[in-house]
Formats: sequence, structure tokens, C-alpha cells
Amino acid sequence: MVAGLVTGESIVNPDKMFADNGINSIIARVESVDAASKKVKLSDGRELAYHKLVLGVGAKPFIPPIEGSGLRGVFTLRSLVDAEKIRSFLNDKTPRRLVFIGAGFISMELAALLTENQPGKYEISIIELLGHPLPLMIDAELGAKVQGYLAEKGLYMRMGEKVTKILGRDGGVAGVELGSGESLEADMVFMNVGARPNLELARDMGLEIGRFGVKVNEFLETSNPDVLAAGDCVENIHFVTKKPVPIQLRGPAVIQGRLVAKRLAGHAIPFPGVLGNSVVRLFDKYIAATGLTEEQAQQENFNPVCATVDSRSKHGMIPGKKPWTLKLVFDKESKKLIGGQIISDDVAPAKEIDAVNALILGGMTIPDLTTLMCAGNPDCSSEPSAEPITIAAEQALQKLGR
Repeated sequence: MVAGLVTGESIVNPDKMFADNGINSIIARVESVDAASKKVKLSDGRELAYHKLVLGVGAKPFIPPIEGSGLRGVFTLRSLVDAEKIRSFLNDKTPRRLVFIGAGFISMELAALLTENQPGKYEISIIELLGHPLPLMIDAELGAKVQGYLAEKGLYMRMGEKVTKILGRDGGVAGVELGSGESLEADMVFMNVGARPNLELARDMGLEIGRFGVKVNEFLETSNPDVLAAGDCVENIHFVTKKPVPIQLRGPAVIQGRLVAKRLAGHAIPFPGVLGNSVVRLFDKYIAATGLTEEQAQQENFNPVCATVDSRSKHGMIPGKKPWTLKLVFDKESKKLIGGQIISDDVAPAKEIDAVNALILGGMTIPDLTTLMCAGNPDCSSEPSAEPITIAAEQALQKLGR
């Protein structure tokens, strides 16, 4: 929407859809929940009784304690309302110098879309505390390739830098100051450095809260058996490490919503945990990742064995083939696949991250993947002899030795 590619109405569900399915939509704020009497008090004065209650209160953007974050022209992007405010500012104030704090996929996608759809209109700087863009998705070796590519596209990449202050003039943004003492001029600042779950209501209800959200069991039930929770407000457990993680993505939220409905209908299907499976398009590059990066695996005390394979979207003899790179991360002790990363010049190979995701969930090992047989067609994939998941497993097997 910010880049002018879609309308706000196209990305939300219409009220009629709910009404047609027998769902009563109430536009009001929940002021309090009396868990003992099972009653919800609304801002319009009404009270609703319940047998079961589902919390889906989401999260809000995290605003780091940086001086100047309240200046006019400083924005976060989390909701449709945020997007509308950003779009209005871009249209009304016509800023030229844009600074993005944080190089996660929200920042990078927005910066790329604005540059791509309005070439030459903006001077965009990306400032990231860690050493490369998309640091939670990919390792440094692939991050360096992405950084170089984005720089070629005209983005000013400042990795390993910290914004210590947002500078102002007449109540509006004038620039940012870095930890090095250097200042960059800016007309608009985007702060996209993560989100924090909305926990006020859950705390008031006396629900157990974990490190990253409302604690739930594998069936998404809270510490109160009559209250379930799903989406960005819950504490997710990583499938590989079995530890709580601050992963908040649309995919897991959708599945959790479906599982809550199934649980209310009497089913007992456990949520498996999250892997952070994600993909983003930046200009003509597609970057995808799932599971642990090599660096994250080391931090979690795994002994990672990694393999990186260059491949192509079509058979070598077919015109129009495009390059892509796959990196797989295995655990040396168990030999299990625990992570994968892809950089591709074509969209189809990037979606192979879903296959990697499924292989991790299936507990596949290095020996298992040396026998993986994928569908092959000269127009649709590389040669079967060069299928990168299998080749990566072969390389990892050689690193293991006998």
C-alpha cells in the first residue's frame, strides 16, 4: 500500500464476509475480562458472557529508547493505519531523504519498493546495528551478497552502525546521529526493529506470561483452561531448540487461528512450533530462510555442518535460466537438518524453502537427503544430477567423513 501497489480495502476482510458466515462483529474495545465470572466488559458499556475465550490481540512496534523518536516524520509500520499515515506523509510532505533504522525484511522490502516504483525520487539510507542486512534470516556470507546488490540498486547501506539520536528542527525530523558521531540528513525516519506483544489484558486476567508473550501449551491453551490465545501475542516455541523465541510471522498466526478453531470443535492437533519460515523480494532478488542460521546454531550450542550450493532455475541448456544459491545447516551430532537459506534471481527456487522447512519438520538427516528425489524438468528445474538440496547433503556427508 505504501508503494502505491494496492489499496487498503484490498488487504482487509470485509465485514460482510463475517456476517455471511454467522459471525457477529462488534466494533468496541475490551476494557476488562472477569475470568471468574466469564464476562467481557466492552467500551460501549455492554457485557458479554463466554464459555471459551480466545485472545488474538497481536503486537505493537517496539520503539527503542532513542532521543527524538517522537518527532514528526518518524514512523513504524505494523498495521494498515501505520501504512495510511506513511502514505499520507509521503504524498503531503514529499520527503526526499529517507532513513531506515533496522535492516529486517519489513525495512528492506519497503525501501526496495519505494526505490523500484518511484526511481530517483528518494535518497534512502539503511542503518543496521548488526553486520549485514536481514541478519536474523541469513548468515554473513549470503548477507554480504545481498548488501552488495542493494548498494548497486542505490540504497546507502550502513551496517554495524547504531542510531543514538534522531535530530529535529521545528518539531520535525532533520536527521539522525550515529554512534560514531557522524550525522545523516533525513526528512523521514522509519523505525522497524521488531514488535512486542500486547499483554495488558492477559496480565489483568492473571494469565501466565512467558519471556516473549502469553504462555500457551501445544493446543494453544493458556494457564486458564477456558482461555486460548494465538498469533503475535503468544510465546512461540522454536521447533529445533524447543526454546521460546520472539518469532512473529503471518504464517504461524494463520495456522494457530485454525488450530484454535479445531480445538474448540473438539480436536486435539498440537502446534509443532515455529521455524521462522519466511521469504522476501528485494528488487529482482528473492531471499528466503527457515530454521537456524549457522551463527544461531552456534549460539544454541549446536555443532553446525554447512554446505552452500550454487544452482540455476532451469537446465543448463535452456535459455532464460537464472542463478540461485542454497545454504543448508545441519547438526553434526544428530546429522539432522536444522536450517536453510536461499538467494535467488527467480521466484520459483525461493519457494523451495518450503521443502526445506518440511524436511526439518520431518527430522530428515544428511544421509536421508542424499537420497532425496525431486521432480525434474528442463524448463522448471536444474538437472537432477545438480539438484542443490541433494548436492548440499553430499557435501555435508563428505565433511562428516566416515
